[in-house]
Amino acid sequence: MELGIRGKVALVAAASKGLGRATALALAEEGCAVAIAARGAADLERAAEEIRQATGATVLAVSADVSRAADCEALISRVRAELGPVEILVNNAGGPPPGTFTDVSDEDWLAAFQLNLMSAVRLTRLVLPEMRARRWGRIINITSLAVKQPIPNLILSNAVRVGVVAMAKTLAGQVAAEGITVNNVCPGYMLTDRVRSLAADRAAREGRSVEEILAESQATIPAGRMGRPEELAALIAFLASEKASYITGTTIPVDGGAIQSLL
Repeated sequence: MELGIRGKVALVAAASKGLGRATALALAEEGCAVAIAARGAADLERAAEEIRQATGATVLAVSADVSRAADCEALISRVRAELGPVEILVNNAGGPPPGTFTDVSDEDWLAAFQLNLMSAVRLTRLVLPEMRARRWGRIINITSLAVKQPIPNLILSNAVRVGVVAMAKTLAGQVAAEGITVNNVCPGYMLTDRVRSLAADRAAREGRSVEEILAESQATIPAGRMGRPEELAALIAFLASEKASYITGTTIPVDGGAIQSLL
């Protein structure tokens, strides 16, 4: 299927590995010029070169901490200067640390707010004027199944990521008539470093092995397996495309059927 985004400028945050890297690769395969951002410069450059080699696409790597306003501004300025205005924005950030309500401090709450909500707010604010001027844009937020079904021991992620969904739903209604769509994707249990680290945390707390925890999580998934990052990336590439121009304000799980709620 021709998605109609060849030549578009895409920015994917937290793209040195995992879901972000898979998304950047998928967009590069569709012919986008892709900017990728992350804090770790070495991993980021490695990912950029691998995507260039695999696709022949233009890939710009920019080291940035998206929880910092100044880094967000510098990131967008660099992409604009070297590739052009961002036409496809994929907001993504690592998850906050696990913990129960009594485990986390004010500082933990504020850090999670900056990392997962304000990063999406700031990057969206910075690219939206040029999307409006062109009357075309795609904003896609990578959230978590936690926005539909809270995950035990992840109170920070459960609470803050819901704010991203509410922001996106409100914004979608404000810009839909201007050719801009705003959507969220909710990965379930995917084979990523984040899932492995959460399994390791739970294993330590419960005195069990990481393998046992992962197997237990997998057993709750109707599909009978964990997802692959490229499966989420395929949905994001479609939502970024011309084909998805009438889809906006949605929150779509990619979870193998794990979420049990109706909505």
